[in-house]
Amino acid sequence: MDKLPKISLIMATYNKVDWLEKVLYGYSVQTYKDFEVIVADDGSGPETRELIARFQKDYPVPLRHIWHEDEGYRRQTILNVAIMEAKNEYIVFTDGDCIPKNDFLERHAIYAEQGRFLSGGYCKLDMELSTLIKPEDITSGNCFDVPWLKEHGKLGSSQHRKLASGETVAKILDTITPSNASFNNCNSSAWREDLIAINGYDERMQYGGPDRELGERLENRGIKGKQIRHRALCLHLDHSRGYKTKESLERNLAIRKDTKKKGYAYTYHGIKKGEENQ
Repeated sequence: MDKLPKISLIMATYNKVDWLEKVLYGYSVQTYKDFEVIVADDGSGPETRELIARFQKDYPVPLRHIWHEDEGYRRQTILNVAIMEAKNEYIVFTDGDCIPKNDFLERHAIYAEQGRFLSGGYCKLDMELSTLIKPEDITSGNCFDVPWLKEHGKLGSSQHRKLASGETVAKILDTITPSNASFNNCNSSAWREDLIAINGYDERMQYGGPDRELGERLENRGIKGKQIRHRALCLHLDHSRGYKTKESLERNLAIRKDTKKKGYAYTYHGIKKGEENQ
């Protein structure tokens, strides 16, 4: 690609101000500068709005806050609103508990390709290490340094391998990994026009797979996944998952099964309701 795309970063959040603050520091020191940040807020209290307002005063790129009332888990709804509000041609998705490496958006921009979506990677941290990381550890890049992480907490072999690999090794690992290039909300990207063509996220879905189902519809439309899990990294901070229920997981699995079996590339329960736009 001759010219790198302009990016709209969409970051989902809900009532986790301490984690969101760390993530916003991470996007303030990106090597790639041609982007906007949209915080897609699933009904957080005023503390989140106040935090974002504080950052907006001198943030290096446009920072917007899109919010709706808290009526239970409706993350896919606010993400669809954010897709339509996005001003740029390429959309990177992440969560408000995932600190990006400073070249995170640069990697997505470089590897963006027509007819593909990108599947990035993450290193999951425990609660002790998640809490320990300070703003200066993020802006300096120390929190992505393997010796620093090992000195301050536990680091598994998979995390070590991802963080310690240079560009050449990371590319080889992405080529040989047995992991599928699936769409994961914490670190994936796609062209805005492709997301609108499949009608965004299926808003019937709760926690546990709505991002995967979106990726499966992209695949059904001919938009194939591309693996960059060792080249575009974020640190996934620990958190509870009180919204995870057996019923929601079963419902989601049934929707995904239907999408795969019938080859759906479009949902009637997304950005537009009850009408097909093909």
